[in-house]
Amino acid sequence: MRSITIRNVPDEVHRAIRVRAALHRHSTEAEIRSILEQAPKPEGRLKLLTLLTTITREAGGLTDTETERLNQLRAKTPTEPMSFP
Repeated sequence: MRSITIRNVPDEVHRAIRVRAALHRHSTEAEIRSILEQAPKPEGRLKLLTLLTTITREAGGLTDTETERLNQLRAKTPTEPMSFP
């Protein structure tokens, strides 16, 4: 597992993370790790095919049958975030 050093964190940010960690009964380090793990996978993200299907349907371009067929073809597994060497 890799380590990250973050410099120049403002005092108010550090305090807020310490408070949040205490509320979750975590160490500050564990809380930061949790925040970093959740950052690339926000809950409210739109999926591209879903968005395109909605736009196309509203424009009158696809029937419900065609939309269902696209939904059957799309990948159901979550994508992995990009990694840089």
